[in-house]
Amino acid sequence: MIDIRTAHTSDLDTVTLDTARKLLDEVFEGDLSDDDWEHSLGGVHALAWRGAELVGHAAVTQRRMLHGGRALRAGYVEAVGVRADLRRRGYAAAMMDALERVIRGAYDLGALSASDEAVPFYRGRGWRQWQGETFALTPDGTVRTEEEDEGVHVLTVTAPLTLSGTLTCDWRDGDVW
Repeated sequence: MIDIRTAHTSDLDTVTLDTARKLLDEVFEGDLSDDDWEHSLGGVHALAWRGAELVGHAAVTQRRMLHGGRALRAGYVEAVGVRADLRRRGYAAAMMDALERVIRGAYDLGALSASDEAVPFYRGRGWRQWQGETFALTPDGTVRTEEEDEGVHVLTVTAPLTLSGTLTCDWRDGDVW
């Protein structure tokens, strides 16, 4: 049985957050920066448990996206990972079920940046690849993020989206998408 628990960052104790960070360091083989971890904080976490052991983590945080002349409230998915020996057993899908419920209930759209390996998983869940150009609002103004174009995926909720249009994300340290 897959046990998924959701909680806001403020409701998680230090031990759980430290355990989640260590799990993600393993999952991403040391390629999860401090900025990447910080991006997953301040929203809702979906935690996958196998008995008393944390085996999966995913989070959704609020970001602002500009599209079609509007500032949209986006549920941005971050730090999705499952322990290597338990992949392809439904943990990631169960965590995404929980996060997509949050996104559909609280945001204008869902957004995420998918690795090449994860694209089929997200597309199978109804996430759509952004077809237009991407940008970021930075301290130096609006900057084109062409290298991110193919990785950005969205989940339509309430906002009308033109996938061939432009999508601009808010600024943050580290990877902006």
